[in-house]
Amino acid sequence: MRAVFVDANESLAVITERLEKSGDPRMRINRNPDIKSEDYPAVLDGAEIAVVDHTALPTEIAKKCAGLKHVVFLGTGARSYMNPEELAELGISVHLIKGYGDTAVAESAIALMWSSARVIAQMDREMRAGNWLREDGMQLTGKTLGLVGFGGIAAEVARIALGSGMKVIAWNRSPRSHPGVEFVELDTVLANSDVVSIHLLLNDETRGLITRDKIAKMKKGVVLINTARGAIVDEQAMIDALNSGHIRHAGLDVYNIEPLPKDHPLTKIPNVTLSAHSAFRTPEASENLIHAAWEHCRRIVKG
Repeated sequence: MRAVFVDANESLAVITERLEKSGDPRMRINRNPDIKSEDYPAVLDGAEIAVVDHTALPTEIAKKCAGLKHVVFLGTGARSYMNPEELAELGISVHLIKGYGDTAVAESAIALMWSSARVIAQMDREMRAGNWLREDGMQLTGKTLGLVGFGGIAAEVARIALGSGMKVIAWNRSPRSHPGVEFVELDTVLANSDVVSIHLLLNDETRGLITRDKIAKMKKGVVLINTARGAIVDEQAMIDALNSGHIRHAGLDVYNIEPLPKDHPLTKIPNVTLSAHSAFRTPEASENLIHAAWEHCRRIVKG
């Protein structure tokens, strides 16, 4: 059984080679992270396993990939790149990797929170332009952090936030408990939080969950953090709330369109701090990710 890492950047390629063991399925690494969806059939060349970092796999393209039976997606957000149910109808199983970067993503969410609260990115931009911008920041000690969704990443965010003196409340679609965290209804989280941080998988239930109405229920002057998926939030409603000041500042790592176009409205708004879908990108998380990908491949070969 053959496998192809279809869109490896150099750092992931090096880790993939280093973690290969004797007896593993033959893995060909395509060191081109910028392939197009239409390149899949040629890149795979009949291989049964595709290891995918970020390249979209439309169902119509998958139909042209002779021999493809398994997609090992490097993360949990495969639905942003492919339709697992439609692929299953073609006999292609999609395998996800969970938990590999919980600490990395949590630390990024916390960094965006602090940067947003203290307006650091905005002051940096203004100073580079020759302006001495001095802004009042939001002091976070004693403030309430609301977590929308509560899995491994949110648990790490809660750990860090509790340690810094914040109160943490959370909502999850299924019942949860966690030391120091109060679980309440979603509207209660939105209405009572000084910072709202989103930690949900994207699926049919969560797509567009944070509507214009939900944003209106947030505190005026709230800080909004999203390191989950852009499509969970009504983007235009968020932009309107940023422009009106209802949302004081947003720290965003994910977007409806990626890469974010340079003329996108979010790039024109001063009270937004942007990062390039990189919350998970640390050497430690990458090591965990590729180790898990190899384990998927080994299980697939063993049946």
